[in-house]
Amino acid sequence: MTGPADDWQERIESGRSFYPDFEEMYPPKPDPVVPPYPPSGHPGPVDGTRQFAAVPGYGHLAADAGAPFGRDPLTGEPLSDKSRTAAGLLQVLLPFVGLCGVGRIYTGSTTIGLIQLLGMFVAMFMSLLLIGIPFMIAIWFWTVIDGILMLTGTVRDSYGRKLRS
Repeated sequence: MTGPADDWQERIESGRSFYPDFEEMYPPKPDPVVPPYPPSGHPGPVDGTRQFAAVPGYGHLAADAGAPFGRDPLTGEPLSDKSRTAAGLLQVLLPFVGLCGVGRIYTGSTTIGLIQLLGMFVAMFMSLLLIGIPFMIAIWFWTVIDGILMLTGTVRDSYGRKLRS
C-alpha cells in the first residue's frame, strides 16, 4: 500500500508527472522569447506583436471542416477521397471477368456492391441449370451501366460527396 511519504496523488492533481525522476531527467522547457516584430527602426505595429493575414487555399488556415478533401471548383460541393475514374474502371472492366460491384464497394456503397457481386455468383451457380443466364446478363448490364454513370460523375460516395475526377 501507500505510505505517508507517497505524494503521487498530489503530483497528478497538480499536473506533474507520476514518476518523480521524470521531471529531473526532462525538466520543462521555458517559453521561447519572441523578438518584437518588426525590428526597431522599422514601421510596424505599436505593441510589437506579429500580425498575419490568412491566405485562402494555403496552409492550415485554409482547412475546411465541411470538405476535408477539397471542394469542386465549379460548384463548390465537397469532394470525396475516392476517384471517379478508379471507381468507374473497376465497375466497367471487372464484370468482363465475372466480378461485379467492386466499383460500388470502392466508393463505400457496400450494400449495392454486395448485391451485384453476390447476385452474379448466384446467377453463375444457377446457370448450371440454365435458369441463371438471364440473371447473369441483367446483372452484367446493370454493373456496366453503373460504371458508365460513375465515369460521368453522377454517382456519389457513401457520404453523398461528389467523386474526384
